[in-house]
Amino acid sequence: MRLIGYLGDEAQARRFGDFLYSRGIAAHADPAADGRWQVWVVEDTDVEGAAPLLAQFHQSPDDPIFEQAARAAQKERLRDEKEQAPKRARVVDARTFFYSPPVPIGILSIILIVISVVVAVLTKLGEAPRFIEPLSISRYQTDGGNIYWHRSLPEVRHGQVWRLFTPIFLHFGIVHLLFNMLWLRDLGSMIEARKGTWKLLLLVLSLAATSNLGQYVYSGPNFGGMSGVVYGLLGYIWMQGRFNPASGLSLQPQTVTMMVVWFFLCLTGMVGHIANVVHAVGFAVGIAWGFLDAQLPTIMRRL
Repeated sequence: MRLIGYLGDEAQARRFGDFLYSRGIAAHADPAADGRWQVWVVEDTDVEGAAPLLAQFHQSPDDPIFEQAARAAQKERLRDEKEQAPKRARVVDARTFFYSPPVPIGILSIILIVISVVVAVLTKLGEAPRFIEPLSISRYQTDGGNIYWHRSLPEVRHGQVWRLFTPIFLHFGIVHLLFNMLWLRDLGSMIEARKGTWKLLLLVLSLAATSNLGQYVYSGPNFGGMSGVVYGLLGYIWMQGRFNPASGLSLQPQTVTMMVVWFFLCLTGMVGHIANVVHAVGFAVGIAWGFLDAQLPTIMRRL
C-alpha cells in the first residue's frame, strides 16, 4: 500500500476514492494529524495510474467527470456488495482475516521466521539441550522435576546480553512454532510495511527483552517462544488502529477477540504448560507503546 498524496477534507477524499473505484483502482483515505486526508492506493502497480488522477483532481475537484464517476462507483459498489454477500457468509478470506488490505511479507519478518525455523531444527523443538542452553535467558540445571538456576542473571551481567532476546527463537512443538510464525508473518509484515523495518526491529527487541525478563522473574529460565513479541505487536497495532487511523494499521475485531480468548484459555492450563507472563507483559507493553505512539502528535502540539 502506498501513500500518493493528500486532500483537504473528507468529502473530497470520498469523492476521489469513488472515482478511483470506478477506474478499478483499490484505495482508501485516512485522516491525517494536520486535518487533511491521506489517499492510499492498495496495490503498488496502481500508483503510476492513480497519482496523475490525483493531480488532475487537485486542479479541478468540482469537474463533472469526478461527480459522475462517483455516482457510478456508488451504484457499482452496492451491486458488488450484493453479489459478494452470499460468498462472504460462507467463506472466510484467508488473505484478509488478519489484516486488510494485504501487504507483502517484510524482509525482517522473513529473517525472524528463518532464524526461528533453523533454531527449531537444531534444538529438535526442545529436545536438544546443548543447543537450547546458549539461547536461554540463563543457564539452569534439572534434577527430576526440579530446576535450579542463579536468579541474578550472571551470564547477562558478564556480557552475554543476547540472552535477553534469544529465547524468542526457542519453540517446543510444531504447533507452537507454526502458530507464532503465522502471526509474526502477518503482524510483523504489516508494521514493517507501514512503519518501516527499523521500527519493527525496535519493537521486537523491546518486546522480547521485557517479556522474557518478566517470565524469568516469575518462573525462571525454562521457557521460550515468539508469543510475547506476537502479543506485543498485536497490542501495538490494535491501539494504532483505534487511536491513529492515519497509521494504516488495523485489525479485524474477530482477530482481537480470538487472541484475547486464547490468552485467557492459556491461563486456565487447558492447553498445556504455557509461559503466560510472556503473553501478558508483551501484550501490555505493545498496548502502551501503540497508545503513546498514537497520542504523540497531539502531545507535541500541546507543548
